[in-house]
This record gives sequence, structure tokens and C-alpha cells, in this order.
Amino acid sequence: MSNGAEPQRTEPAPWFADGLRFECTQCGNCCTGPPGYVWFTKDEGRAMAEELGLDIAEFQTRYARRAIGRWTLQERKTEHGYDCVFLDRTSKPGKALCGIYKARPQQCRTWPYWPEIVRSERAWNNTKRDTPCPGMDRGTLVSADEIRIIRDSSSEK
Repeated sequence: MSNGAEPQRTEPAPWFADGLRFECTQCGNCCTGPPGYVWFTKDEGRAMAEELGLDIAEFQTRYARRAIGRWTLQERKTEHGYDCVFLDRTSKPGKALCGIYKARPQQCRTWPYWPEIVRSERAWNNTKRDTPCPGMDRGTLVSADEIRIIRDSSSEK
């Protein structure tokens, strides 16, 4: 006899059930490559403008562009590819630093735990190889629950 309650469904354990490791090596490889987009919200735009001591209009004129109905950071062509406009390769030799690190957009904060990267072990390994990202599979272990939270926050944009 049924009590009328729906059977509870549980999500199967993800391939990263034991967690994943990531440690930023400041290589800059995630901030360059083929032309792309670094999406940001209105609030993130205001925070970046404030970090730079600019009003939002000046920030957008200097550092952003509209694409597909949204705002994205500009890029500049370098020997490495299309670098984010805020990628600084000169201040610290051998390192690539974010010029707006404290105010960087959510897209940047959630790397490499984006839905398309953690959807499968193959996608993770392809990203690690193709980016290439030397920090993937290194450093502190991030639990599966933390990865889900980060992944889901990055897909809300």
C-alpha cells in the first residue's frame, strides 16, 4: 500500500565523488587562448570598476564589450593567444597575474569547476591537456559537495 509520497530519487555519485585537486600556478593559461568571452553581471561590472577607481561607463568603454546581449571583458592579441585585458604578464616574471583579482568575475572564480569541465573525467582530462592547466590534479583536495556548489554557482550566470 502506498502512502502517496513520491519515491525519493538520489543523484548517482559523480565521477569526482572522491573530490578533485586544483592549485593555481599563475600560469595564465586559463586567461588566454582562442577568442572567447569572460561574462560578467552588472554587480560584477560595478565591483571591477570600483576596484579600478572608475565609474561604470568608463570601465565599460575601456575594458568591456557587448556580445550576444551580455557584457564580456575585452581581450588583446598576444604571443600566447587572446589574453584577458586584465592578465598581467610583466609585474612578476614567470607568472601571469590578474589585475583585478579581488573583483574578478564569478566565471574566473569558479575555474576549473565549470559544468562543461566537470561533466566527465574525460572532459576534465581534455581541459587539463588542452588548456593546458598545470594546476589541475594538484594542490588541496576539493570535496565533491564543494565542487557541486562551485559548479552550480558558475552555471547560474
